[in-house]
Amino acid sequence: MTSLSVEILAAGAAEPITSAGNARLGIAVLAGIAVIVLLITKFKLHAFLALTIGSLALGAFAGAPLDKAITSFTTGLGNTVAGVGVLIALGAILGKLLADSGGADQIVDTILAKAGKSGGRAMPWAMVVIASIIGLPLFFEVGIVLLIPVVLLVAKRGNYSLMRIGIPALAGLSVMHGLIPPHPGPLVAIDAVGANLGVTLALGVLVAIPTVIIAGPVFSRYAARWVDIPAPDRMIPTRPSEDLETRPSFVATVSTVLLPVVLMLVKALVDIVVDDPKNHLQRVTDVIGSPLIALLAAVLVAIFTLGRAAGFSKERISTTVEKSLAPIAGILMIVGAGGGFKQTLIDVGVGQMILDVSKDWSIPALLLAWLIAVAIRLATGSATVATISAAGLVAPLAADMSTGHTALLVLAVGAGSLFFSHVNDAGFWLVKEYFGMDVGQTVKTWSVMETIISVVALGFVLLLSLVI
Repeated sequence: MTSLSVEILAAGAAEPITSAGNARLGIAVLAGIAVIVLLITKFKLHAFLALTIGSLALGAFAGAPLDKAITSFTTGLGNTVAGVGVLIALGAILGKLLADSGGADQIVDTILAKAGKSGGRAMPWAMVVIASIIGLPLFFEVGIVLLIPVVLLVAKRGNYSLMRIGIPALAGLSVMHGLIPPHPGPLVAIDAVGANLGVTLALGVLVAIPTVIIAGPVFSRYAARWVDIPAPDRMIPTRPSEDLETRPSFVATVSTVLLPVVLMLVKALVDIVVDDPKNHLQRVTDVIGSPLIALLAAVLVAIFTLGRAAGFSKERISTTVEKSLAPIAGILMIVGAGGGFKQTLIDVGVGQMILDVSKDWSIPALLLAWLIAVAIRLATGSATVATISAAGLVAPLAADMSTGHTALLVLAVGAGSLFFSHVNDAGFWLVKEYFGMDVGQTVKTWSVMETIISVVALGFVLLLSLVI
């Protein structure tokens, strides 16, 4: 039992965890989440403020002294930002350099030129590849803003069905966002349950490939029949890098984007093959394959392979880096507040409650993790908040798990966090407006696609759990 739980008991706020205690905590969790949902949806309060108030409300409903609940929240916020804040910043810098230098356009144009030779049959597959590669270092919202104009241009100029082109691109972005580090959600979940980042990345790729195929090119055939609309002219903006005289080469751009992934995978492979902390090779790969060093290396390389290759001066590169950091302030605070909410959940004893209750349910830990993430996703509309909160709740389940199963626990949470995006999700409205759809059309395409990703990813996670 946590220190806060002990102090709550000492204050006479609750008895040792019993069925009655579990019932009270369960009600407190539902009430805390309800407060967050109402504040975000009804009162349009910023997610950071809603999570802060919701965390304090959770503590109050659970019977925790207010000062202890505040301590739990601030501790969780600080630990979360300390764990992933620098990584989020480095990912934002890499994404900004990729966009401003024309590197993203170079990837798009090269792949589309190749795919166009097939008469358009390969175009949905090309969009999956483009979105997956570009989506690696970018936040989901940034990826949408960057990619959807390209999707609209391709659909318009090639006379393709908008859904046939758009759904694969959205699927590629969404799968990267939910399952593959260095995105904030997976990173926080890895940190919360103590998973190995390299192993999670490797297994995440194994799950992501078949998932994105089914939810992207395969589902897009049906989505195009259900919703047959043209690309809206008003949403096709000027591409950001057309004023550049030069831009990075395709090989240099892709190599830069994949560098941190390769470094982290090398670390994971050496850890598995060598498995000796005193081995010199493993010590070296542990350093260069750590997410901080891997992303830092990619940013430093990108300054030359992307920034300088596009003809950026030192001042322009500095400005680009500066501009990349401002928009992530809100994301950092939301992620941090989600960590504070998670810590409050843990400290009032909800983690132990989950363990106690799950013993009687006979539900596998991976399925339980997915269900919890689904519930929070449906309630809050945020994949990141769902991942952070669910990871905190199921962290005790990872105590006796192997390295592989702990990684699968992270992926189960990530899969659950993507389930059925609807009207309380900012991504829902972003997709709706960019594609010029009404709410019903958005549900039939985007929301169904997100649900397919969630369910299919869970299926492959459960399959992997049988062989690992």
